Amino acid sequence: MIRSMTGFGEASTHENGVHYFLEIRSINGKYFKATIKLPEEFQGLEPELEAELRRRLNRGTITLVAKCSDTSASAAYRINHEALAKYVDQLRLTPQARDGSLSIDIAPLLALPGVLQPPADEEQRLEHARAVYMKLLDTASKELLRMREREGAMLVADLLAQHDLIADRLSRIAERSPSVVEEYQKRLHARVEAMLQDAKVRVDPVDLIREVAVFAEKSDIAEEVTRLSGHMQQFKALLSKQDRNAVGRTLDFLTQEMLREANTIASKSGDAAISRDIVEIKGAIDRIKEQVQNVE
Repeated sequence: MIRSMTGFGEASTHENGVHYFLEIRSINGKYFKATIKLPEEFQGLEPELEAELRRRLNRGTITLVAKCSDTSASAAYRINHEALAKYVDQLRLTPQARDGSLSIDIAPLLALPGVLQPPADEEQRLEHARAVYMKLLDTASKELLRMREREGAMLVADLLAQHDLIADRLSRIAERSPSVVEEYQKRLHARVEAMLQDAKVRVDPVDLIREVAVFAEKSDIAEEVTRLSGHMQQFKALLSKQDRNAVGRTLDFLTQEMLREANTIASKSGDAAISRDIVEIKGAIDRIKEQVQNVE
C-alpha cells in the first residue's frame, strides 16, 4: 500500500493527577531519522521510543514530542533538612555572621546541591511513564499512519494518471516508429532524383539502401520503447502492492531509469510527431519524480 511520508498524530491521557501528552510529526526524508524530545526525568525512555517508531515507520524525518504535567502532591521534591542545616552552619561561621550583618534567606539555599531531593518513587514514576507513553505512541502512530495512507491514496491517483499518459504516448510512438524509416527513404530518394535530374546521372539503388540502413540503425528506438514499457509495467505493479513494505526508494530509482530511456528516444529520433510525444512523456516523468519524493 502506497503511503505518504507526511503525517501527524497525537494522543493524551490523565492518570492520578498527571497529564501525559505525545505527538508525532513526519515529513519527507530519504532514510528514517527520528528526533525525540522528552521531559528531563524521562530521557532514559528515548531508545525504547525510537525503536517503536522504527518498527512502525520505514522512512521519513520523524519528530516525537512528549510532555508531562504533574499536579499531584507526589510531584513535590523533598527538602533534605540535614544538608540545608549544614549550609546554614557554614554560613554562621563567616565574618558577616560574627559582626551581625549576615541575613540568611532560605529560598536561594534550596538551589544548592543536595538540598532538594527528587521524589522517592522516581523509578516507579519512570516505569509508569514508560507504560503510558508506549500506549500513547501506539495511538498517535496509528493516527499518523491513517493520515499517511489518505495522502498516499491521493498520490496514487496522480501517479496513475501520469502513468496512463505515458503509456498512451508510448503506444503512439511505437506505432509511428516503423514508418519513420520508410518516409526517410522516400524523401531521400526524391531529393537525390531532383538533384541529379539535370545531370542525367543515375544513383545506384544499393547506395540509397546503404544510406537508409545507416539511418535506420541510428534512429532505431524499438529497444528503448520496449524497456520504457517494461519500466511502466513495473511502476504500475508497485503502485498496486497491498503489503506494508516501503516502495518509495524503488519508485525513485525506477523513475530515473524511465527518464534515461525517454532521453535516449528523444536523442535518436528526429521525427516531429515522436518528438512531441516524447516531450509530453518527459514532462509526465518529471511530475512522477517530484511526487515519489513523498512516497514512503
